[in-house]
Amino acid sequence: MRSARGGVTLPWLQPVPSLRGVPRGHLMTSSNKPRQFYIHGITNAGKVFRPSDWAERLAGAMSSFRPGGRGGAGGIGAFIGYSPYCVPQVVDEVRCVLVNEALRDIEPMAWDFVMNFARDNDLPVAEVCVLPAETPPKA
Repeated sequence: MRSARGGVTLPWLQPVPSLRGVPRGHLMTSSNKPRQFYIHGITNAGKVFRPSDWAERLAGAMSSFRPGGRGGAGGIGAFIGYSPYCVPQVVDEVRCVLVNEALRDIEPMAWDFVMNFARDNDLPVAEVCVLPAETPPKA
């Protein structure tokens, strides 16, 4: 499916309105969970984003942002791994990065870095839509 700009539009990947200028804490309240977003590895022009390990590089740059502060466990008990707020994944054979909105409250500059990376490289960002579990019909 082609968009008006000539790029490929994926029906399941809907653009997210800009989050710039939204006051901190406005998107997340104590009554709702932080949202999650995918940065999709196919540009708005329909090309596969290169280099092929871009998702792992981006998630690696964000690996120090963990629950419980910047260092997380830190020290001798620390391990090498990705932050739970920025995780590389493959969806339909396309590299993506799953970014949790909680990163914004932990370190706004890290959130801006990730979102600006997507914008600067013309990568689509979409909010993850979690469908509720099916309940069996009542008899």
